[in-house]
Amino acid sequence: MKLVRGAWKILVGIKDGLVLIFMLLFFGILFAALSAKPNGTVRDGALLLKLDGPIVEQPENVSPFAAMQGGRAQHQFRLRDLVRAIDAAKDDSRVKVVVLDLDGYGGGYPAAVTEVANALGRVKASGKPVLAYATAYTDGSYLLAANASEVWLNPMGGTLFMGPGGNQLYYKGLIDKLGVNVHVYRVGKFKSFVEPYERDAQSPEAKEALTALYASIFSQWKDLVHKARPKAQIDTFLTAPDQAIAATKGDIAHANLASGLVDKLGDRLAFGKRVAQLAGDGPKKVAGSFATIKYDDFVAAHPMASSGDKIGIVTVAGDIVDGKAGPGTAGGDTIAKAVLDGLAKKDLKALVVRIDSPGGSALASERIRKAVLEAKTQKLPIVVSMGGLAASGGYWVSTVGDPGAVFAEPNTITGSIGIFGIIPTFENSLKKLGITTDGVKTTPLSGQPDIYGGTNKQVDSILQASIEHGYAEFIGRVAAARKMTPQRVDEIGQGRVWDGGTARQLGLVDRFGTLDDAVAEAAKRAGIDPKNVRRVYLEKQPGWFAQLVQGFADKDDDDAGAADDTKAGDLFAMLAAQRQDVLARALGDAKRLATVNSVQARCLECVGFSDARADEDDRTLAQMLIKAIWQ
Repeated sequence: MKLVRGAWKILVGIKDGLVLIFMLLFFGILFAALSAKPNGTVRDGALLLKLDGPIVEQPENVSPFAAMQGGRAQHQFRLRDLVRAIDAAKDDSRVKVVVLDLDGYGGGYPAAVTEVANALGRVKASGKPVLAYATAYTDGSYLLAANASEVWLNPMGGTLFMGPGGNQLYYKGLIDKLGVNVHVYRVGKFKSFVEPYERDAQSPEAKEALTALYASIFSQWKDLVHKARPKAQIDTFLTAPDQAIAATKGDIAHANLASGLVDKLGDRLAFGKRVAQLAGDGPKKVAGSFATIKYDDFVAAHPMASSGDKIGIVTVAGDIVDGKAGPGTAGGDTIAKAVLDGLAKKDLKALVVRIDSPGGSALASERIRKAVLEAKTQKLPIVVSMGGLAASGGYWVSTVGDPGAVFAEPNTITGSIGIFGIIPTFENSLKKLGITTDGVKTTPLSGQPDIYGGTNKQVDSILQASIEHGYAEFIGRVAAARKMTPQRVDEIGQGRVWDGGTARQLGLVDRFGTLDDAVAEAAKRAGIDPKNVRRVYLEKQPGWFAQLVQGFADKDDDDAGAADDTKAGDLFAMLAAQRQDVLARALGDAKRLATVNSVQARCLECVGFSDARADEDDRTLAQMLIKAIWQ
């Protein structure tokens, strides 16, 4: 009887727990539904672009729990929506001024930031005012601000330019101390993703490649800033910032002003009053507020074309992983299914493959490539558009493009043609603890790869041969797509990463252009009018619950204006946040590399080119580590 009563109590406890969960879910959804607001009416005012999150190709889903707690971990701005909104603001008479709030700027890859900067430049060139404000600008946010009519800086802040580069962590010393044996199987002398686990310093090959890449990307940044803001003496702040700041006795903001980097020094109150002169006062007449057009409302008021000949857009964004994945991560099965479902309708005139990925699983990359190639059975043109990056597995996917139809930007990061696999074993670690292994084996591969006892020569030979075969497959696909010999592809491959300009010279891409240019080319090849095109994004659409959560997370404060310093921080705060993100990315790399379970075509260097905040989980891990050290 005791056993029966115990079982009954367990069942009742499970029932009560399920009821509680469903009640919490019900009231959470009800609360979100009552709190969420539909898109508002667009009235005359300032289009407020508060870029407090990263500029991305495909935003991730908002966590329901973060949304129900009254906030969001990170606001992500879809590149195409942001550019469309800025271009629409140029001709929309309701928009009196475009306001860039760059405190808490979330970053983005160079090509994405450049595209937004160019759109802002078009607004300024039209004669419509563009005003930018920050307490401290980063390299990326300053490129955006440089395209503004007026650049404001908080007098208590200041801006220093860092340029790409910096140190990264190498774990070999720690690995040796722990006794972990890291077995690396790779091809490509420039394939540096696994170097932190094999070496205690950067290899000469990796240093050579990164030096050239950094120089090219940084040169392009300087050229873009000089073009947008000729009076800005940025070279002084790049070569001798200490001298420029010493001349103002340590007042960085006034040094920025004296060098023409900014136009005005003023706090948010002064900035808000200036915007109000152009856009009108806010509805509550609070000092420093102004009539505001909310970004989400404005995007909704300027939707993409809903009629015309259909061109399918396949988005490969984020890490390429096996199986299914949500937005912002390129799940091989998820993307392949969306592509095949779209092609099954037989109403598409062409396909454009938009890539913004550092790569990942070679198997998933091939899964996506094969699905896209099904378009050829319907004789559809296939055009490739590279965004911020299309490296390793991202470049693998790009080989689907028709001859002459691979677009990139001059500062797109691409190439990294190479693959690797990694398996850690712990035989030496266990010996330090007095633990040994033994057993019976029927073949040389019994129990292999053995994470307790280590790998043997046979399995090492097989796995390395498999990686070399995979690299040969990669080389063969690139050679066929780019009309090169395998030997030539091998010369420019070897895992080396290139900027878009150099990649074009090497023949890895065909021409420069944005996604709009790629769509226009697809229309031309399909024989349809580029002005009568409807873009159909072949991706899984969010369900009603996901949309509800997103709407709840996107709700904004009703007060208009710029009097919000919740994201602001001075120069020291900005530098501290950047360094913490560097640590977070390093921890994330360690975590991901320790858990890879397939052959990888991934680019390590690529992530460092985005000044976007690190992954939220990795940042949490970094904060825990910092607290543990200080405590």
